[in-house]
Amino acid sequence: MNGFSGVKQAEFDTMASKHTQAAGQLEELAQKLHRELQGAGLDTAPASRLRKLAAQVTTQAEDLRRRQKLVHELQRQKVAFGRSTPAGNYVELPDRLEAAKGLLDGTLAGRAASKVADGDEKALAELEKYASRTGDSEFVKAFLGTIGARGVTRMSGSLATMLRDAVTRGDSDRKNRLSTSGRNVLSTLSTALAKGTNPKDPAYQGDDFLEDLVKEGRAQHGADGRKYLGYQAQALIWRAHDGEPPYSKEFMEVVGRDVIVYEREQREDTWAASKDWLGRTFGTGAQVPIVDLAGSLSLGALLRPGAPTKGPVMQKSSSMVENLFHAAKSSREASHALLDHTPPGWDESVLHYLLTTRWGASQYLDDYEPINEMLITATTGQDATSYKLAARVTKILSNEARAAFQSNGEQLEIKDREVFYKYAPLSYALSRAISANIDQLSELYLNHATWDGVAPEDMSYALVLAGSNNKGFEALVRAQTEHMRAALNGAPPVGLNASNAKRFGFSPADVERFDLNGNGYVDKSDTIQFLKDRAAEEATPFNQIVETRRQALIAQGLDDKKADEELKGMVADAIGLLPVPGAKQAGTLAAGTFGELIGKGYEHLAGVGYDKLGEQVALRMSADGRDLDETYRTLADNRLGTERLAEQMLATSLLTKGALDGLDLEGGSFTTGNPPRIKPFSTMSTHEYSQYLAWARTAGGSSEIISSFENSFRQPSKVHDYLDLDNDSSSGGGT
Repeated sequence: MNGFSGVKQAEFDTMASKHTQAAGQLEELAQKLHRELQGAGLDTAPASRLRKLAAQVTTQAEDLRRRQKLVHELQRQKVAFGRSTPAGNYVELPDRLEAAKGLLDGTLAGRAASKVADGDEKALAELEKYASRTGDSEFVKAFLGTIGARGVTRMSGSLATMLRDAVTRGDSDRKNRLSTSGRNVLSTLSTALAKGTNPKDPAYQGDDFLEDLVKEGRAQHGADGRKYLGYQAQALIWRAHDGEPPYSKEFMEVVGRDVIVYEREQREDTWAASKDWLGRTFGTGAQVPIVDLAGSLSLGALLRPGAPTKGPVMQKSSSMVENLFHAAKSSREASHALLDHTPPGWDESVLHYLLTTRWGASQYLDDYEPINEMLITATTGQDATSYKLAARVTKILSNEARAAFQSNGEQLEIKDREVFYKYAPLSYALSRAISANIDQLSELYLNHATWDGVAPEDMSYALVLAGSNNKGFEALVRAQTEHMRAALNGAPPVGLNASNAKRFGFSPADVERFDLNGNGYVDKSDTIQFLKDRAAEEATPFNQIVETRRQALIAQGLDDKKADEELKGMVADAIGLLPVPGAKQAGTLAAGTFGELIGKGYEHLAGVGYDKLGEQVALRMSADGRDLDETYRTLADNRLGTERLAEQMLATSLLTKGALDGLDLEGGSFTTGNPPRIKPFSTMSTHEYSQYLAWARTAGGSSEIISSFENSFRQPSKVHDYLDLDNDSSSGGGT
């Protein structure tokens, strides 16, 4: 066995005893030698060296005694394995004490788990004692090695059947006890399973263990006279996962993919029959999934972490596939392995299957959280697979949502509410997928490009669905705000020339390109023109986001003539105020104005995706709990709110690019000192910040840039074209 040493127990006991004895003798000798040398007036260094040696031997003796104790315990528990050789019988002992302790505890925990699998309730208490050991790979390796894939499956099955018995008998105390213990044990088992099925973890049980999980998952098992499918029992373990450590892509490639395939094999004909004329006429027409074992035994959420253990049984069940999604959301690699795959013999990917063919099964149990969180994990990364999956989700849901709407003049209306509400539960996950790729809105609507098969028309219907969700609309606006902030940051600073270009991150060729009036450097008019052009461009995606939100509200019969609370909150927090993380500030007036707002590692956010950056900016600007921009109180609609965000960003760009340097600051309530300078924003009152924006608008030149933004932003007809709506010049949507 790798990493093990063999010892003869009798000889090992003797060695430990004599080592301890020798350590004491050496220490005694060192003390005597020190006294003799000191009394003779000689150098005591030899005694010091002997004492050091005694300390080393003492340490070794203590280590041997710990090992001796472990050997005895391993032997007593019959955990250690003997090996007979011509030289005698040896007890195999791990080289490291931690490994030996892991072997001992893991084996004992495995034995307790086996007892639970056999229906021994008392063993649950013993098993719970080892909950804290699941971070130890040696423990996990021994634990899973003891119970195997069959034990993993049977133990969770036994937990559920014991709990069912308590519910049936009306024993509330026993039910509550088993529910609490069951959750704890399932959580422990899930952590161990995640480690033991990850090839990168020392606890990895090997490829055969994964195959065994599949074998046991497809098999029928029994407990207390009841039969159940192995995957139904394993699903309880997946749902108990707390996210750490995450399940591996290898687990999803072997076990996860088979779960998806197995359910389709078992349910495909039944699902098809439920949709034909007979199924709709004489049945419910429902697409019933394979529920997990708790659902099969009518236990509701009693074994699900976070749900109440006391009181009546909640009937909300989960399917084994939804529980798999819960495990897959724990890592991007795992979710990608599950979704970015087409099983042999299938004509559609797993992602397409889940969002179309199987979607009715997710609807049946109204358990949307697992698939939403998995989709968010899978589509919001900055890698190629996340990018591809985000585009596919957008395309699929756009195609499905389009069938729900029709034109009613210049307004969108829902012609099939069943279709709309069928996919509404995915609106937030869709918004997050788009937000993580918010730059695609500019590509689609400004450059008339496509995004991995997504055309501008597709995106418009996707935005209607995504924007129908309040939090989804918020995510889109925050992401586009960061996109605009980054675009404005590309403006050349006032005073840029060939000699200082490198210092500001530009080249001499850039100076020539930005110098529109040919005076040899970038002056204020050049900087303002750049900002005007970018503002007009960035207004186009904002126009699409805000107008599709308005159309979604109209279609649902909701009030479209008020500002959303989420957007009002962004304005109040003045999220447009911050500069781009890590950006170089050229303006002298900008020095010190951002202060603590961009402290504490703000520059480390450089390079983060626009959606994630939007979340971090929100946290920073709302941290002190005060409203900086008081105009949020009077915002009449979302367009006015968006324009205020744009004004905040433009004022910051003028400040950081030096376009406000040299202007008269006398008498401004937002200034301090002599000569006057702009106060740190964190110390400004709401009135002072409003005065600062007004000054930047009138004296600083932001007014003409804002007009450029508004002219492009207030064109709802450009949104209507993609939604096949009429364009009535009397429309109030863009005025």
